[in-house]
Amino acid sequence: MEKDGIQLRRVQVIDPDNPLKNGSGEGYVNNAFKGSEQNLDQKQDSKTDIDGEHEDEEFEGNACSNAVGFIRKIISDLYKEYIHIVWYTIYLVLLLAYFGYFIRCMYHLTVKDKITEEGSIRLIVITILLVIGISLTILSKFVKLDFTSFEQEFEKFMGRYGFIIHICFIILAIGGNIAVIVVEVILKEVDNLISLVGVFCFVVVFYVTSHNPARVNWRPVFWGLEIQFYFALAIIKWPVGNDIFQWCGDRVTEFLAHTDAGAGFVFGEKTFRNHFFAMAVLPVIVFFSTAIAILYYFGVMQFIIKYIARALAFALGTSPAESLNAAGNIFIGQSEAPLMIRPFLAKLTNSEIHAIMTGGFATIAGSVMAAYVLMGVPAKHLLSASVMSAPAALAMAKLSYPETKVSKAQNKDVYKMESVKERNIVEAASNGACTSVKLVANIAVNLIAFISLLQFVNATLTWFGERAGLYPPEHELVTFQFICSYLFWPMSWVMGVHHTDCRVLGELIGIKTFFNEFVAYNELSKYIDNRANLTWYMGLPALNSSYTGNYTYVGRDINYLDFNHTLVGGIIQDRSMVIATYALCGFSNVSSIGIMLGALGAMAPTRKQDLTKVVVRAMICGNVACFLTACIAGLMYEPR
Repeated sequence: MEKDGIQLRRVQVIDPDNPLKNGSGEGYVNNAFKGSEQNLDQKQDSKTDIDGEHEDEEFEGNACSNAVGFIRKIISDLYKEYIHIVWYTIYLVLLLAYFGYFIRCMYHLTVKDKITEEGSIRLIVITILLVIGISLTILSKFVKLDFTSFEQEFEKFMGRYGFIIHICFIILAIGGNIAVIVVEVILKEVDNLISLVGVFCFVVVFYVTSHNPARVNWRPVFWGLEIQFYFALAIIKWPVGNDIFQWCGDRVTEFLAHTDAGAGFVFGEKTFRNHFFAMAVLPVIVFFSTAIAILYYFGVMQFIIKYIARALAFALGTSPAESLNAAGNIFIGQSEAPLMIRPFLAKLTNSEIHAIMTGGFATIAGSVMAAYVLMGVPAKHLLSASVMSAPAALAMAKLSYPETKVSKAQNKDVYKMESVKERNIVEAASNGACTSVKLVANIAVNLIAFISLLQFVNATLTWFGERAGLYPPEHELVTFQFICSYLFWPMSWVMGVHHTDCRVLGELIGIKTFFNEFVAYNELSKYIDNRANLTWYMGLPALNSSYTGNYTYVGRDINYLDFNHTLVGGIIQDRSMVIATYALCGFSNVSSIGIMLGALGAMAPTRKQDLTKVVVRAMICGNVACFLTACIAGLMYEPR
């Protein structure tokens, strides 16, 4: 008997112990065959289900559907063959449309005499950048520039004359320092020289406490401080630079204001500001994270970070891994920036690991900076602090933990970043928003925990102080802020803060170091609001003669005499506020140690012992890098 081409024999099986097997052998064998056939079909179906490769149902279309399919195939084949021409045509049409729009705008603005307005200048700058970007893109398509021979010749030249050139640049830099300090500081704001004392003190202390003072390479230390100095000169002293950063800060604030639309829709237009931090500040992080993700998708962030890293490596002589991480920390957080050098983490030296950690502790992420802006902290100073702290972090890291081994991560492949995985801009924006959820939740729960913990610590210290008779009006309440105000008073003074405000900055430094920079900036924002409120109050007599604008101090609080209102905590001077903004601009606090160890430990599990060895030193270095940035800002400060 045959079944499907297979010869089957009748077999009579008698088993007294198993009557189920008795009877027709054909039936048993056939059943066995069918069972194996079904099992085979099930396995094939299972595999098909897993692979998602189901066979299409047989279908014979009608004449109309076949014609449509034929036409679609022709169009698809033509598109695949001429895809570049199609997209170049689309780009050309869009470009011509934009230039037509630009010409129309220029004509309209010229006729209306509005060509010098800020919006007009912004449009012109955008157009110039667009033209430059398109020109470079087209040039790169047709002209392949090979700088290998140039780099080799340059290395030979620097090997022969590099020492002399370096000495000349050092002399020019120091000469420029002296000229600027004499002309811009001594002759104008001599009190700012106190901040120079702070720079000297921090460098000396870190040299004395260095892991290996004899092996300190002074090149990254010197040029890190010089970059800070001249950058501060450009953005604080130089009117054009100050205006540029003020403009950038205003544009950032203007951009972040669009968050209100999303927050208002989700939480309610009329009520979301009643819960300001949860419903107005935290949504800013979501929006800014989305914007950063879109910039990554277009390659803008990679381009900026790569060339900042190359500049730092060239000037400071640091390794590509250290430089790339430091540049990345200007824009992204302490746990995200090391992802760019993840393949090289396992073979970095301890000095390089220390520098990478210091860079993370000394800066803040762009998304977090956006939240600080919404809290009232000046965007201009936050932007400049983020940039200035990057070279300062490398300088202090190499001073505190100098390199004693040859780096294995000198390969320039470090600068080759991974391409984005998103397929389109919508996916990039969505992923950016979803990525921020963890950050938002982390910030929210940490604030709840640390503010509650701070309140508990203050209540406990106050209770002990009251037992000893330390309570108002004879004494101030004993609190954590009270202790820190005296503990960090000398540090505040050498940074250039006015002596009446040193205790305030001491409090903020203590809160930032032992709790959280968010809590510290929240406290600083109260002083900023108080100063703005007092300025408004003192201007009332000019609007209404019935007001005097007079006030009185009760302790540190300010009481208005014209009506019942108290500014709790009083105010601090504008210079103190600027220095505080720079000093607090970093993730260098105790709680961030765990975040840093967790992130780097997951990326380089074989180096966990080395990570724990240097992390506390790196956190302290990150703090002092922020203080150095504050010193330079205090040195260059000019009231406006």
